[in-house]
Amino acid sequence: MGEKIAIVGAGLVGGAWAITFARAGRRVALWDAKHGAAADALKAIAPLLGDLAVNRLLKGQTPAAVLERIELAPSLDAALADAIYVQENATEKVEVKAQVFAELDRLAPPQVVLASSSTAIKPSLFTEHVPGRARCLVAHPINPPYIIPAVEIVPAPWTDAAVVEKTRALMQSIGQTPLVMQREVDGFIMNRLQAAVLQEAFRMVANGVASVEDVDAGIKLGIGLRWAFIGPFETINLNAPGGVADYASRYGEGMYQIAQTLTPPMRWDGALLERVAQELDKRVPPHMRRERQIWRDKRLIALMAHLAQAEADLGA
Repeated sequence: MGEKIAIVGAGLVGGAWAITFARAGRRVALWDAKHGAAADALKAIAPLLGDLAVNRLLKGQTPAAVLERIELAPSLDAALADAIYVQENATEKVEVKAQVFAELDRLAPPQVVLASSSTAIKPSLFTEHVPGRARCLVAHPINPPYIIPAVEIVPAPWTDAAVVEKTRALMQSIGQTPLVMQREVDGFIMNRLQAAVLQEAFRMVANGVASVEDVDAGIKLGIGLRWAFIGPFETINLNAPGGVADYASRYGEGMYQIAQTLTPPMRWDGALLERVAQELDKRVPPHMRRERQIWRDKRLIALMAHLAQAEADLGA
């Protein structure tokens, strides 16, 4: 079996990482401080592997073969033993992550990379006082990583460049697409982009410009269709005969004028939040939300299978 990966924290993100690493041939040690959490995660993984197999996203392997690579570690020490890399998935609180990283640094051999799945907390905020802070960084997935390949690699100011490169190479080797940030910033790449879109989405609803349903449809059936396979920069590069410079010449001033209207930031609370929640609950009642999440993930699996086949056909 392949190199060992320690997954610390076995919630939704930890379980998803376990699938991602195991599918790529790595041995996975799954551990959680909460009694029974890792075992529950392992039970949830089996049916997910079946869905991935049906959509040809297990790289020709059987669900049983992938599942066999995931073991439950009886202790944190056991999870870290012989591991080459640690993926931490603790609660999204600075003080919790600081405590976990201090413990990981104390227990893990000095050559082991310590990575956090932090969604938006900069690594400097919870690794500053860690003695081995040079080996600490963020590797933030868009959940679930076994479907969505993008992973943000975010170094703290003191993270060793060799650690960044080692993490980038590992992510690439397991089929992920590493986005290596040159420096840390609040929200990283993807949540900053998402925050910008959501800010304007809330603003248009608040100002009576459009409904929640129409804003969602505008992304789902409009620009989101292109963004599924090309990003915003390539989109505008292809939307003018002379490329991005031509696009900027034609539309840049108009976009600049629009940008002047996008401040100040909107707070998502009070009557506005209640209105948005009510519209969303009409579309998907709360008791059906989990069913809708499962539907979403199956649609993502099918989309990734389609994109993978499209890439293969293009290269043929």
